[in-house]
Amino acid sequence: MSKNLTDILKNKNCFITGATGGIGRCIAGKMAKSGCNLFLTSSDIEGLKKIKEEVKNVRVAYEPGDLNKVEDIERIVDKAEREFGHIDILVNCAGVFTIKSLQESNLKDFENCFNVNIRAPFLFCKAFSESMIKNQWGRIVNIGSSSAYGGFKGTSIYCASKHAILGLSRALHCELKECGVRVFCVSPASVKTEMGKKVTWQDYNTFINPEDIAEYISFIVSFDGDMVVDEVRLNRMIMQ
Repeated sequence: MSKNLTDILKNKNCFITGATGGIGRCIAGKMAKSGCNLFLTSSDIEGLKKIKEEVKNVRVAYEPGDLNKVEDIERIVDKAEREFGHIDILVNCAGVFTIKSLQESNLKDFENCFNVNIRAPFLFCKAFSESMIKNQWGRIVNIGSSSAYGGFKGTSIYCASKHAILGLSRALHCELKECGVRVFCVSPASVKTEMGKKVTWQDYNTFINPEDIAEYISFIVSFDGDMVVDEVRLNRMIMQ
C-alpha cells in the first residue's frame, strides 16, 4: 500500500446495501472506524436508525427500501447523491437466499432472488460508477458466495444469481480499471449470520465470522498501488 488504510479511506463516502444484516452491519462498523462516511440502506428502518445512533465521528445517512422495486432503488440513489454528492465506495451486500428444489420453485422465487442479488447491484454499479469514473477513483465490492463457483442441491436459483454477480464483477473489473475504479467480488463460504442459520446441513460452529469478512474487505479496498485483488474466495478452516 502506498499509504496506510486510514489515510486512503478517511472521508471517503461509502454506500452499503443490506447494512443491517450480519455482514453488512460489520462492514459498516469497520468502514466507519477507517474514517469513511456511511450511506446505508436496508428494508429494516429500525436497524438503520440503530446503526446511525451507534456510529460516531463520521457522517451517517440512510434510506430504507425494497430492492425488489426499481422505484425504491432510484429513490435510494437520489437520496445518497443529495446527501453526499458522490459515492466513492459501493458495497453490494444485500442478498436473498432461496432454498427450494427446482420443482418447488416458481417464477416469483426466481424474480425475487435475481432482483435483489443481481439487478439491484447492477443498478447501483451503473448509478454510482459515473462519479467514480469522473473522479478517477472508486471501489465496488460485490458480495458473492461459494455458490458462485459451484452448484448445490436445492439452491439452483441462488447459485445462478451468485454466478451472475461473479460474471458482472469480472466484466466491470475489465471495463472500469482504466478509469481508476477497482471492482472486487468477495465470495465467502457459509457465514455466522441469520441467513447462515438456514444452512442446516452444515455445522454452524465452523462458519466464518462476519467481522473477519469486514476486516478483509476494508483491507483490500485500501490498496492504492499497482496491485489489485479483484476476485476473492473466503473459505472455512475446518479442523477434522
